[in-house]
Formats: sequence, C-alpha cells, structure tokens
Amino acid sequence: MIEPGARLAGRYRLDSQVSHTAGATLWKATDETLARLVAVWTFAEGFPRTGEVVRAARATSRIADSRVTQVFDADDSGPAPYVVEEWVAGQSLAELLAQGPLTPERAAGLVAEAAETLATAHSAGLYHLNLTPGKLIWSLGGAVKVTGIGVDAALRGIGADNPAAADAQGLGRLLYAALTAHWPDQARNGLPAAPLVAGAPCQPAQLNSGVSQFLNDLVCRSAFLAPLHGGPLASAREVADALANVPRVVPLPAAPPNAPVPPEPARGTSRRSGEFAAAPPGPAPQPRRPRQAPPPPGRRRGKGAPAGLTRVLVGGLALIVFVGVVVAAWNIGTNMSGSGGADPGQTAAGNGPGNGDAADLTALRPQSADGFDPLGDDGQEHNDIAMQAIDGQATTAWNTQGYESSDLGGLKSGVGLMVDLGRSAEVHSVSLNLGEGPHDLEILVGDSTDPAELGAGGSPAAVKSGVQGEVEIELSEPAKGRYVVVWFTSLPQDGARYRGIVNEVELRGKT
Repeated sequence: MIEPGARLAGRYRLDSQVSHTAGATLWKATDETLARLVAVWTFAEGFPRTGEVVRAARATSRIADSRVTQVFDADDSGPAPYVVEEWVAGQSLAELLAQGPLTPERAAGLVAEAAETLATAHSAGLYHLNLTPGKLIWSLGGAVKVTGIGVDAALRGIGADNPAAADAQGLGRLLYAALTAHWPDQARNGLPAAPLVAGAPCQPAQLNSGVSQFLNDLVCRSAFLAPLHGGPLASAREVADALANVPRVVPLPAAPPNAPVPPEPARGTSRRSGEFAAAPPGPAPQPRRPRQAPPPPGRRRGKGAPAGLTRVLVGGLALIVFVGVVVAAWNIGTNMSGSGGADPGQTAAGNGPGNGDAADLTALRPQSADGFDPLGDDGQEHNDIAMQAIDGQATTAWNTQGYESSDLGGLKSGVGLMVDLGRSAEVHSVSLNLGEGPHDLEILVGDSTDPAELGAGGSPAAVKSGVQGEVEIELSEPAKGRYVVVWFTSLPQDGARYRGIVNEVELRGKT
C-alpha cells in the first residue's frame, strides 16, 4: 500500500490524499526535480483499468489547448503505475455556486470556454463523459480549466453509445447549474436537484428571471435535447458555436489568505445583438496587445530563429560597413592632426569591454508575461501560467507545451516566453532559472511583437546552447526594447515529452 511520503520515479513525493475512486487514488504531490506541486494518480494492485487510464492520459497530453489539464508523465511499466498531472489551484463551479447562481453573462462565458475545450478534445478522439460542477475550474492564474478529459471516463469505466452527444448534454447541465444553482436531475456536488413541474425539471428561466430566452432555449436543446429552434445540440462543437458570441465574462476566484485580489478580467464584447444587456459598469479593461500574425512561411530563417528575419540583415551589414569606414577615417584624421589628446596606450576608465556603467544598471520590473508562439495555430503557449515566470518565486514556473521531440516535434522552429516591460528600456543582462536538461535558446529584444522586428532586424541579442538551472546571460551589446523573449529552439526531455521550463526571469539594464 502506498503511503504519504512515498516517491515515484525518484522525483514525485506523495504529500497527501485528495480523493479515492474505486481503486485509484489522487494525491497532492511535489515534483522534487522541478520544485512544483503536481497531482498524481496511483492505482491499487489489481485495479483493472490501469493501462486504459495511462493510455488516456498520454492521449490527453497531446491536446493543444491550455484549458485542458496538463499531463506531465504517465507510466504503467513498473510495479507502481502512476499518472502525473498539473496541480490546478482555484475555485470549481461547485464552489462558486455555493454563493448562489452566477449572472447569466458569467455563466455563459464560463461554459463557452468549456465547450470550446471539449470541442478540441473531441477532434482528437477524447471525451469527458463525467462533466460535473467540480470538473470546471476558474484557476488562480486567471484561466478556465476543464479537468478529467479522457482520464475520468477511463478511471470509472464510463462509456456512451454517442460520446459527443453525452458531452454536449453534460455542458448543457453545467450551464443549467451555473444559471440556477441547481442540478437538473439529482443533487450533485452540493447542489440541490431542480424542482419539478409536471414531472420534468423547471427550465432555467423559471428559476432565474434574469435568464434570456436565448440561454433558456440553449439549455433545453443541450441538457434536455429538446427539439427547439434547429433541434438538439448534439456535440461540444455545436454548443461552442451556439455560444460563440457571448461575452467572455468569467467569475473571479476567492483570493487565498494574505494574497492580493486579482484584477477583474477584461470583459468580452458580444457580437450577438439583443441577447444580453450591457455588462455592469466597472474598471476600464486594460487594452490587450494584438496578436501578430506569423510571417509568411517562405521567409523563415533556419532552425533557431523565429521566422522571416533575414530581410533586414543585408541593410544592417551595409550600415555596419558604413559606420566602420567613418570611424576609421576619423581616427586617421585625428592621428594626422596631432591633436590626439589621451595617450594611445591608455584606456579611459569605464570604456573598456565589460566595464560599462555597471553601477548604473537596475533591475527592470516586468509588467506582464505571455507565451509566445507566432508559428503555432492559435499563438497560445500556456499563457495562463506565464506570470509565474516573473512572480519572484523559483518554486513556480511557466513551461511550453509537451512535444514529441527536442526539435518541437518538427512542428515549428521555436517557441518562447515574452516578457513585457511596459515601456522601452536598455537591456544589458538576463538571468534565467530553467528546468533540468539542456535547453537551446536565444534572447530577442525589441519594441514590436512582430517576430520579423524583434532584435536588431531579427537577430538575437544572445544565443545559448545546452543550458539548464541558473543561467546568467550578459548581452554582448545592450539591446533596447519593450519586449524580451526567451526563445527556445531545442527542448529537454521531461517525462514522456519534451518541454522548456522557466522558473524565473530577471532582467537588468537602464530605463
């Protein structure tokens, strides 16, 4: 029997039991290699579905959506099989509903995110089949998370003749719960069962007068498969499309003790006229930096650069040659005129290599951080946890998605973490605390998020190969810009996948 304190694979320390489900135990654990909390499933001897759970976990790890709970490791080859997932801290929908129903706008926005997540999972052949209010979480990092995709059904041996329709019905029930603080059939996750009228559950608008006819009908078409206005919604994609234009106003989690309250998320804007009243007034949202489209495929550099960066190099080289000619001419003129000033054998203090104005350098305080994936399909690379790389705590981290090989599965030439300083500054050095294993990376600096313009015409400010742990990078020349990108071109192995890990980033320079 596995006890608290046990270690799996020499790195995962089991701290405390979270739940136990018919021969499978969920633990809160610590990945001692990366110094981070993780969730670990272990299985009792003779548990009949261990292989099925491990296969489902590995399949889930390939879903390219940050709203899916990440799977870090899964192994059933040894005497103690396990599955390692990210530890998601935050509030579940069940906890949010303990205070009563959500506003219709918040409820619709939350379930719309879940529907899009499941639509992505369905396209990969994975289903949930056990959607409850406890599986939908608004994380402390400010993101929606859907837990249990693939794994829940395997753990419990749940199947369905039409799994896509089963998940669509589950989404409808989540929306019913979010709008009414009731569960449409029986009490679940602390929610009372919906009251019945003529033997059928009340419609949401009968329990909450603020629910629009649009949302009321959408719940009936999904949760109850009612043939209204186009018929039942029979897949997560159909539910997601029906909710595509709702405002993405999602609930705020309760702040942990002694922690600052996070700011209100930016309110979405509905393009569907007449469906919702205007959102209540609140603080003006901060403008979001527009995502730049990746440069044309035909203009990429070779492996190790973002893409489309060569077009400025010729002009840059010409400028360097011109400046060199001018400096040489000036030196010749000075020597011929005899007005040399300082002795040629002396070097002015502070002008030699590395001396600079080191005393004048200060820590540059980042304003925000994002995953930077201009070559990916959606430009997202775990944006929801990017702030953990600049929070001053080496025990939290941002990481890339998991890839099939060190060269990012051959899908793209690189991926990175973008730090936004809020205004342009002169960057002199970058301190990184990386995960274990050799990372190949570049440092890019610029005032634009366009990959073709980052750095001096796309050239990196620094290049490092095979680095891990604490790395100090002194730029050969100061680089000026608002954005600093840690751009990975080769990733180390982390369990069954390859991913880059940044525990912390610190920058020094001049503002």
